[in-house]
Amino acid sequence: MALPLRAVAARVLLAVENGQSLNQCLPPALNQLPPEQRPQLQALCYGTCRWFHRLDGELGSRLKKPLRKPDRVIHHLMLVALFQLRFSEQASYAVLNETVEACKALDKPHLTGLVNGVLRKAEREGAPEPADDSAQFSHPVWMVEKLRHNWPEDWQAILEANNQQAPMTLRVNAKRFSRDEYLALLNQAGIEAHATRFAPHGIQLEQPVPVDRLPWFADGAVSVQDEAAQLCTTLLDLQPGQRVLDACAAPGGKTCAILESEPALAEVVAIDESAERLPRIEENLERLDLHATLRQADAADTGHWWDGKAFDRILLDVPCSATGVIRRHPDIKLLRRESDIAPLAGIQLGLLEAMWDILAPGGRLVYATCSVFGQENHRIIQRFVKQNEQVKLVTLDTDWGIDTGAGRQLLPDPDSHDGFFYAVLEKPEP
Repeated sequence: MALPLRAVAARVLLAVENGQSLNQCLPPALNQLPPEQRPQLQALCYGTCRWFHRLDGELGSRLKKPLRKPDRVIHHLMLVALFQLRFSEQASYAVLNETVEACKALDKPHLTGLVNGVLRKAEREGAPEPADDSAQFSHPVWMVEKLRHNWPEDWQAILEANNQQAPMTLRVNAKRFSRDEYLALLNQAGIEAHATRFAPHGIQLEQPVPVDRLPWFADGAVSVQDEAAQLCTTLLDLQPGQRVLDACAAPGGKTCAILESEPALAEVVAIDESAERLPRIEENLERLDLHATLRQADAADTGHWWDGKAFDRILLDVPCSATGVIRRHPDIKLLRRESDIAPLAGIQLGLLEAMWDILAPGGRLVYATCSVFGQENHRIIQRFVKQNEQVKLVTLDTDWGIDTGAGRQLLPDPDSHDGFFYAVLEKPEP
């Protein structure tokens, strides 16, 4: 017998707590439900992750003692119910009744009295005042403190932006349409949209829509890509005949943006370490009728994949904490640990050193992250420049981002782009 919606959601959240991302555990869970219930499951899982630390604080205060580990799924079931009571328009009697039924469906009938009592009291008393900044802003304590330290003037705004749902942003394929032409097509289709402020080919929709509603999407007219991520092509200074490397390329949005921006490139090589992610790049290239040379490899291990021909341009979008895209991936709040940051910084510096060795004299390297922590961003660049006398750090004269002295930092903006960092390095001619 199929599990009810809330029981499936509880199991997804338990999987996240045990280290799986929503991208990993949500798709098979969606397949357990009829199509009409799938959007609701997605909303429940994303919403509960977004407000997890506030909801978990409230639930902890309402339980006399934590549930035993074998019953942990019921803790998550109650979090889902609390999310609905606090943040949805679902009728409270339906939330309570269906949560009790879900408890039975999860083979925990002995806990139905506890679930019923806790949730009825929560409904009657309303939401308590958050106990601390972690509960108030619904982020882990370490992340709140690190943001407070990194951005003493902006930390609250960053936390608040992270709790907003991100807008849907498109990148117009310049080989097919101008941005104005595509805005007109959207208008004809009854889809409200406006041009992005910084990305020259970007369009932000007033409300998200399924991609099959977008004019000419299947034929490669547009791609879904945040405005901040689109800015990489404005920094690469692409010219005809260049050989370009997109290191750490999956899912391929930036690879495609590079090819759209300069159709006369000699070659674009796209590398990713994950064999499972390479097909995503292939799908995007095929839909957009573009070609790149794909390699499955660890970009830093150049001895195993590099053919000895230097690259004129390198985009190095390094693995990072992803703290600039939490609004799109709220499970990051549950998955990321403070202890992850130093090892990531080591990987980032190692990749930068490896890529520098295969950059041609006169070439340009763009270093990018979707992090808002200086430890992964301008401090990496400062360390690298200090260790390498031949590096020219390019001053970015742009109307976006905050000048860190070693690159520009975009903070997440509730009305537009994600959090992102960019630095540009050039290798002098001999």
